[in-house]
Amino acid sequence: MLKSAYTLPTLPPAVELETVAILKALARANRALAELKGRAAIIPNQGILIDTLAMQEAKASSEVENIVTTQDELFQADIFPENPQSPAAKEVALYRDAIKVGLTRMRANSGIIANNTLIEMFQLLKRRDDSFRVTPGTALKHDRTGEIVYVPPQDANEIIVLMTALERFINQDEACTLDPLIKMAIIHHQFESIHPFPDGNGRIGRILNVLYLTRAGLLEIPILYLSRHITQTKDDYYRLLQRVRDTNGIQGAWEEWVLYMLEAVAGTAQTTLGLVEGVRRQMADVKRRLRDELPKLYSQDLLNNLFRHPYTRIEYVMNDLNVTRQTAAKCLDTLAQHGFVEKHKTGRNNYYINVDLVRLFLHLSGGR
Repeated sequence: MLKSAYTLPTLPPAVELETVAILKALARANRALAELKGRAAIIPNQGILIDTLAMQEAKASSEVENIVTTQDELFQADIFPENPQSPAAKEVALYRDAIKVGLTRMRANSGIIANNTLIEMFQLLKRRDDSFRVTPGTALKHDRTGEIVYVPPQDANEIIVLMTALERFINQDEACTLDPLIKMAIIHHQFESIHPFPDGNGRIGRILNVLYLTRAGLLEIPILYLSRHITQTKDDYYRLLQRVRDTNGIQGAWEEWVLYMLEAVAGTAQTTLGLVEGVRRQMADVKRRLRDELPKLYSQDLLNNLFRHPYTRIEYVMNDLNVTRQTAAKCLDTLAQHGFVEKHKTGRNNYYINVDLVRLFLHLSGGR
């Protein structure tokens, strides 16, 4: 049977993780997170940020696994789920749904991130009904050479023991005095090293990051996603993950890993802050224009619809504004005539795009 040379640590690892370098990086990351948390609170409907940023995270996290789709394909799949979709668009939509399930279960469970929640997210993401790995043979390979670089725990009982200990570490705050951001870096490394599921561990691990930040109170809502940073620094991410394992967790390797994650948090918080500010400015501008140009049409519910659904359709407006189909269609056509949205058609269906908002997302994702 395959056997790992890496001994997974008890938590937290028995090394010094409050070095001068880490404390400096920690201060930057916490400042950036605090600014993002405060700025996000200004958005009148927090659901707008949850929905729109969860979709962007789903796209970015899937790209880490080489599952690539375009913004247009993704949004069309979202508003017309009855139409044929590409496998990539389906995967991204499932990831977005898994984020929402994780957040819902955590909130319903008094902030506890339970293993059952991770299992439910896995089952949704992978469309299967099993749980933690029970069959040996899993090994992680280099994506270019095919060489085995790491063998995670193989025994089913050991996986359960390790995941039970990780669940306890995540949720028992009094058991660890480390800053939550350092703790998040440890949690992520431990989860990816246990590699508890037959597939989808990378994506579940990235959802776990933002759920933990929300649980720790560093964010009010889950809007800080590290997948874009990981995609852009993929070689460093996997190299530093593996260096901790190759050295059996010496302090220098752990320090490099924690610094990488803190830099990811600080950089992503700044990028997300720009996006949140962009959404806020666009909402204020559209609100002003609606009041000036179409005062009879304006409502906060309509404004929320245009930003919660960058691609919207008649049925969404009917539901959000509680109006008839005829009224919703007339409303959207009027918005299109005045340049608030662009009208498009696919088959027999019309849909309407908030072009400026989509451009903001395209800028964030590098143009795709």
